[in-house]
Amino acid sequence: MTDTSEGRNGLHLEADAVVLDAKGLRALAHPVRVQLIGLLRKHGPSTATRLAERLGVNSGTASYHLRQLGAAGFVAEDTERGNARERWWRSVHQRIWFSDTNLADREPEAVLAYLQSVAATYTLRIQQTLNELQTMPRRWRDNLDLSDWALRLTPEETAALRLELGEVLSRYRPDTPEAAESAPAEAERVGVITHVLPELDAPSVSAVTYTPQQAVGTGTP
Repeated sequence: MTDTSEGRNGLHLEADAVVLDAKGLRALAHPVRVQLIGLLRKHGPSTATRLAERLGVNSGTASYHLRQLGAAGFVAEDTERGNARERWWRSVHQRIWFSDTNLADREPEAVLAYLQSVAATYTLRIQQTLNELQTMPRRWRDNLDLSDWALRLTPEETAALRLELGEVLSRYRPDTPEAAESAPAEAERVGVITHVLPELDAPSVSAVTYTPQQAVGTGTP
């Protein structure tokens, strides 16, 4: 496990995590850059050519975005692997936190672009998993879950929910090189994506008639 420190909103930040500032936010306001960081974390150091093949873009595009990420401090050259002809890159951080709510006021367009990039990346990851569903081992397929839970909460209760979800996840083994060394042989990477989505256009509770099915999540095995 990595060391943690208390971050904004009570979140525990690992030693290899970074909290986005305005400069970092603008650097990540592009879906290709979010995907590049995700690939480097998942598969380890790589070259622009290999990353471009995974993303379906040309190597020049991947190289450009890697240089922009490098200038912002999110990726760095892996000097142990690189040579005069081939440039290797690695992710500097294992986690990136967006927890400065004031950024939304100062950089509204950059915040929207960043969150849209993250949402697009999550959608792609889900679709990739579903594309592999037919060949996925039964033990793993039975534990896949896509759920939608409707709650009626205050902003304070919503903040408490976010913290509780984070505390639950922190009890489990993270996907880091250090943790992988001591993980059971059958352990695989499992992505847990959480969405807390305020739906302010929903009708009031007095105008809705709930059924038991609407009061629970819809798990999909």
